[in-house]
Amino acid sequence: MKFASTRLVARDIKAVVGFYEKVTHRAAQWLAPVFAEIVTPGATLAIGSAETVALFREGSAEPASNRSAIIEFQVEDVDAEFERLKDQVDVVMEPKTMPWGNRAALFRDPEGTPVSLYTPVTEAAKERFGTR
Repeated sequence: MKFASTRLVARDIKAVVGFYEKVTHRAAQWLAPVFAEIVTPGATLAIGSAETVALFREGSAEPASNRSAIIEFQVEDVDAEFERLKDQVDVVMEPKTMPWGNRAALFRDPEGTPVSLYTPVTEAAKERFGTR
């Protein structure tokens, strides 16, 4: 089994896709007017409009209601990325070093999903991610 992607259901798909394009420096691949993917080396972030929920089962997902998952992106320099984005995003936490060895910043996407950018900074974290 291979973990392939995380999918967000968006009320305003254009705003959410634009946000993640800005964060990742990657253009989305629009596979349908109601569905886009942002492919990164580690995984894919899929974004579907609220209309796509009916394809599964009505009420099975709800846009703008995430309160448990955090979308995370590993970056080379979290402080530089924070400086680039801080005036364009809803900041939750400025960069700080976490107990597990990553320096991280946290903010929210246009529909409230928490997004973390992090850089491994301790020797143990660098070894865990192979960034020595």
